[in-house]
Amino acid sequence: MSGLYQRRRKRPEMNLVPLIDVLVMLIFFAFVTMQFRSVTTMNLTLPKVETAGKSELKESITISITKDGAVEFNGRPASMEALEQLVRQVGEVTKDIPVVIRSDENTPLRYVTQAMDTCRKQGLNKIRLQSR
Repeated sequence: MSGLYQRRRKRPEMNLVPLIDVLVMLIFFAFVTMQFRSVTTMNLTLPKVETAGKSELKESITISITKDGAVEFNGRPASMEALEQLVRQVGEVTKDIPVVIRSDENTPLRYVTQAMDTCRKQGLNKIRLQSR
């Protein structure tokens, strides 16, 4: 009788679904926490903003302002007066191009608002402030 009631042993199985879930979450966490830094020519310490989003745009104008008020337009040195002419030239071509303003965290607000006002006068209203 013992032959009739013999139990067959089940082969041990390893459930891979939870392991794959954990692996996907680790990869996702790694990508979310990565910091991609761009090489800058100006020595700017961008202000830290807790709710900041990604500000890197492929087709955009970049205006950098130091704490002393020195201005760069797309990586080239310019003054506030020259900035107005450069923005006017861009505004004549297209009004839909985004403008990214990068300023040092110690830059006086008047320089940033002056750059923003210059852009708005020419119809460039897609202005973003870059932070870290």
